[in-house]
Amino acid sequence: MARVSVVSPPATSSLEVLVEDYLASCRARGLALSTINQAYRYSLVDVFLPWCARADVTSIAQLDQRALDRFTGDLLNEPGKHGKPLSRFTVHHYVRSVRQFLAWCRAEGEEVSGKPQLPRLPQRVVEVLSREEIDRLETAAPTERDKLIIRLLADTGIRVGELCGLEMEDIITAQDRRAFLKVTGKGAKERLVPLSPSLVRRIDRYRRARPESHSNHLFVASRRNPQGEYAPLTRSGILQLLRSDADRAGITRRVHPHLLRHSFATEALRRGMNPVQLAQLLGHSGLRMIEQVYAHLNAVDGYEAVMKMLTSER
Repeated sequence: MARVSVVSPPATSSLEVLVEDYLASCRARGLALSTINQAYRYSLVDVFLPWCARADVTSIAQLDQRALDRFTGDLLNEPGKHGKPLSRFTVHHYVRSVRQFLAWCRAEGEEVSGKPQLPRLPQRVVEVLSREEIDRLETAAPTERDKLIIRLLADTGIRVGELCGLEMEDIITAQDRRAFLKVTGKGAKERLVPLSPSLVRRIDRYRRARPESHSNHLFVASRRNPQGEYAPLTRSGILQLLRSDADRAGITRRVHPHLLRHSFATEALRRGMNPVQLAQLLGHSGLRMIEQVYAHLNAVDGYEAVMKMLTSER
């Protein structure tokens, strides 16, 4: 009788268990699944753990400063899976995820002796659209739906995913007649974003004229799907309409929803908005993105801001 050999699965290391426990903690905190997969799981499971396996690192006790420095150095110097060197921004993202994982381990009582060093990033200028270009983009849009989408992105700075999730009842009017957009951002956190009176009137007109649909989403497709329904607009659908409108407007740069978000942030800062207040409006928990936007504000912008402040005091 022939013997049947049974191949045992490879033993799970204590480090792999900790990574899975950390990801479970992220889910328990209510982080969006897309955020966990894109920001943490890939960095830890597909980048960090394979490096640990190659370096014979199986426990967190082996991750001293020297080992973590080798990890960052290898990412900077060795080619990625496509055979090309990783950009410093990509390496920064991976290492930052490992730092957050190790910080969690330390808080859970694990002995963590090292801390990964973040590589220095080159100063990157954020591209923006001027208000005149945004007006041209809106004018070139063929439908009121498209015009309203452009104006909402440009005048509120909301993310494209937040725009897609807007529902008919998300226009909130306070007792003093001030209007706000109720936005559900990352981590299912809600915030109120101010709306101008003219934009509120346009939204009201659009809601009354919008095609009947089983969906309660504010923005729906202009054509019925095979089931005969007007489906909610998707991120890819909004990206495509912005590209088409940019072509009609003669704007040669690549126009996408996040470009309008950066443009809103830049204009708000140039007009003297408090960075902390702006971060709250944009749905950020910190000022990192605001600091990136500041990078392309020049000395003239600083002069104008100071003069505006000094003039208002008199």
